[in-house]
Amino acid sequence: MNLPKISIITPSYNQAQFLEATILSVLGQNYPNLEYIIMDGGSTDTSSEIIKKYENKLAYWQSKKDRGQADAINQGFEKATGDILMWLNSDDLLMPDVLNFIAEKYSEDSTKLYYGNCIHFRNDDSVMSWGSDVVKKTVDNKLNELDYIIQPSSFWPKTIWEQVGKLNEEIHFGFDWEWFLRVQQKFELQPIAKCISMYRIHDNHKSGTGGDKRQIELLKIYKSYNPELSELYKLLINENLDEVRNFSTLKFKIKEKIGRHTSFFQKLKTKNSSYKKFTNKQIEQLLTML
Repeated sequence: MNLPKISIITPSYNQAQFLEATILSVLGQNYPNLEYIIMDGGSTDTSSEIIKKYENKLAYWQSKKDRGQADAINQGFEKATGDILMWLNSDDLLMPDVLNFIAEKYSEDSTKLYYGNCIHFRNDDSVMSWGSDVVKKTVDNKLNELDYIIQPSSFWPKTIWEQVGKLNEEIHFGFDWEWFLRVQQKFELQPIAKCISMYRIHDNHKSGTGGDKRQIELLKIYKSYNPELSELYKLLINENLDEVRNFSTLKFKIKEKIGRHTSFFQKLKTKNSSYKKFTNKQIEQLLTML
């Protein structure tokens, strides 16, 4: 078989309401050289029953307690034998026919980590969705300033995983970003314009419910990979977030454009002179990381 083997790991815990859609988005690719592994953390809902429906199409699955999401993914990759690796969380989805596209990119150059675009959507009555532009984000930003790689839209050759090492299991919220930063130290990261995945946002979404714990973890990552901006991030997490986030509202921007509102950045720098050493762009970047 000429097509490279693609190994996909899905970590899951009590995500029965989303899990089957995730599984079908992978198996529905009908990619002939797929190795699909599901690592369930011992769910108490109906996840096991859902997985059993598809077990004859899985390379491996388990449902037992683990040490967290990063541990589950690491365990899954230990079992993976594919040429290309990626993981897809149990509340996200692959876009149709992307595995053939991924195989083509790998055949062009099997030394890079690739990352594509994504459709973000809210899993509620608002039916809101929005896309991404990782190519532009990459041009305009540095990875140690802003986490612009969308994890479910990323994939890489197994050789990268073997040389960079596994995910840091001490990190609960930003372990993907920290791993991408390690990859960047040794390998080229290549953005691609194609939409690879759909990223579901819901009430129990981990990144949205992390609160102070998530911010503290991201602060540690900044201290390791960008000490200068760690100072700025620490300043921002001590601000009133509701007030800070007002800067991005349409009403605020209109007032600022017609000169009837003091610049948000000017207000911030007047309030605390420690902000003066940072550019407006840096402040805006880190606001999105809160």
